[in-house]
Amino acid sequence: MSRPDAETILCLTRAWLETFVIGLNLCPFAATPYRQDRIAYSVCDGASHEAVYRAFLETLNDLILADPRQLETALLITPQGLEDFEVYLDMLDLLEQALIEVGLDGVIQVASFHPAYRFDDAPMDDPANFTNRSPFPMFHLIREEGLAAALESYPSPESIPQRNVARLRELGIEGIERLMEGVKGSGC
Repeated sequence: MSRPDAETILCLTRAWLETFVIGLNLCPFAATPYRQDRIAYSVCDGASHEAVYRAFLETLNDLILADPRQLETALLITPQGLEDFEVYLDMLDLLEQALIEVGLDGVIQVASFHPAYRFDDAPMDDPANFTNRSPFPMFHLIREEGLAAALESYPSPESIPQRNVARLRELGIEGIERLMEGVKGSGC
């Protein structure tokens, strides 16, 4: 099967954001920047680790240089080269190390999303894994200052992960699969 073009990848990513992240309220802070078009999306064309690394640095640079009121967060989508979850995790470690090396640890954090995401202590078929499952491997670059401000105004932010796990387990695999079919059939 051939890889979808960048336009389709972006469309499916947005449909996933609308359906899962915002629709299920997995991240209570996502709706505002999404609706205000303050999320940067980039699709890495290369499959090599070097290409992903360069795309990450470019995305990071664009985010840092942008006015936070115009660009709050960024998604780097890597549709090829990181399909294997363990390889993806190795790249995540490398990118987090890059943040430290350029002095942005504590300024930007990277959240991880992958089609085969699995928490260390969870079986592969646990619906809880879908809190971080996405249509394509991607890295979410988040400004820590903005996240801290959002967390301050949210009651019990520490309960978000447990609430998400409970919600997805309540939906079950069949319910989640129906939602994913809706994402895939979203007209992209």
